[in-house]
Amino acid sequence: MSTIISLVSSDTQLLQLMRETGMPCVLLSADALTNLAQGGAKQPGLLVLDLRDQSQIPPALTLLKRQHPTTGVLLVASQLDPGLMLEAMRAGVNEVVTHPVSPTELQTAIKRLVGNLVPTAHGDVFAFIGAKGGVGATTVAVNVATALAKATTEPTLLIDLNIACGDAAVFLGSEPRFSVIDALENVQRLDSAFFNGLVVRSKSGLDLLGASGRPVTANFDGGRIRALIKFASEAHRYTVLDVPRSDTTALDALEAATKIILVANQELATVRNASRMAATLRQRYGQARLSLVLTRTDRRAEIGHDDVERTVGMDISNTFPSDYRLALAAMNKGRPLVLDNQNELSRAFIAFARGLAGIPAAEKGQKAASGRLFGRLSPGKA
Repeated sequence: MSTIISLVSSDTQLLQLMRETGMPCVLLSADALTNLAQGGAKQPGLLVLDLRDQSQIPPALTLLKRQHPTTGVLLVASQLDPGLMLEAMRAGVNEVVTHPVSPTELQTAIKRLVGNLVPTAHGDVFAFIGAKGGVGATTVAVNVATALAKATTEPTLLIDLNIACGDAAVFLGSEPRFSVIDALENVQRLDSAFFNGLVVRSKSGLDLLGASGRPVTANFDGGRIRALIKFASEAHRYTVLDVPRSDTTALDALEAATKIILVANQELATVRNASRMAATLRQRYGQARLSLVLTRTDRRAEIGHDDVERTVGMDISNTFPSDYRLALAAMNKGRPLVLDNQNELSRAFIAFARGLAGIPAAEKGQKAASGRLFGRLSPGKA
C-alpha cells in the first residue's frame, strides 16, 4: 500500500501530530469517506477519522466497514461519550482515542491495529468458474487443488463459494462440520485459530472450506468475500476457489485472484455463455489474469477449438480429455482422480496444476513447467 494512514479531518495540526508518530499519513476531506466506501475502492492501511466536532458516526463509515470489514478504523473523539461509543462499536470501529492525544498514545493505538506495518505475504489464488452448469468446473477445481496439496508441503486450501449448494465436499469424501457461511458471518473474527476450526482436512492433505448444508438466510456482500479470500491467501501458499457463475457478488470480489480460469466445453450454449462471461471478466480484471480451459474435449466435435477461441476471444490454455465414467466414479468414491495417477485425465490435471503454479514436473523425463504461469500442456491435448 502506498498510503499507510488516511486521516479524514480538516485539522492540519492533527495531521502533523499523526506524522510525528513516524508513519506516512495523508489528509482527506469528509467527502472522501463516501468514495472509500465503494465496493472496489482501494483501502488505506489504516483510516483515522476525526469526530471531535461531531456527535454521531457518519453513515458512510458504516457502509465502508460493511464493504471492507478488514479496514482498520481509529476514531479521534472529544470524549468517551457512551452513546457515541455504542454507535462506533456497531459500525465496526476498532480503536478510539480522546483529545488531547499524544504521539505516543497515537502510535500505540496504531500499532495495535496494523502491527509494525510490515507488508503481509500473499499466496497464489486460482479461481475456477464454469461457463455453464455441468461443464466440470468443480471437478477441475477439486483435482487441481488436490494436485497442488500433493505436489508441495505448503498449505493448500479449497474454498467452495457455492454458498449453499456446493459439491466440493462430496468430491473429497469429506463431511465438514462448519462451512463458508460461518466464515462469512464472522469475517471480523478471522484469525488462525478460528479459521482452522472451520476448515476440514481431506485425506489427501487438502484443506477445505465447504458449502453449507443449511438454508441460507442472508446475502453476503462483496466486502466479506474479499476479506475471506484475502485472509485465506495470507495463510495458504495456494488457495483454489470454486466460484458460482450465477453469483455476481462473488464474481465481483476476485481482485486477489492470481489467475481466473473459465471452464467450458464444446457445446454451443456453453461457448456462447463463455463468450459473455469472458467479456465481463475481462472488463473487470483485465485479459492477463484470464484463462480458458476445455473439458471433455473431442477433436471430432462439430465445434472445434478454433471456433471456441474465435467466439470467446481467448486462446485455449489447456484441454482435458473426456472420461465422464471415470470422473463420476471418482466423485461417488469421494476420491479425487489425481490421487491415482494411472490414467490420461488424472495426468492432465496434475500437469495443469503444476504448470499453473510453476512447480517443476515430478517424474523423470517429464518437462518442467515453463516460466509462464500457463502454457499449452501436451498431456491435455492427447
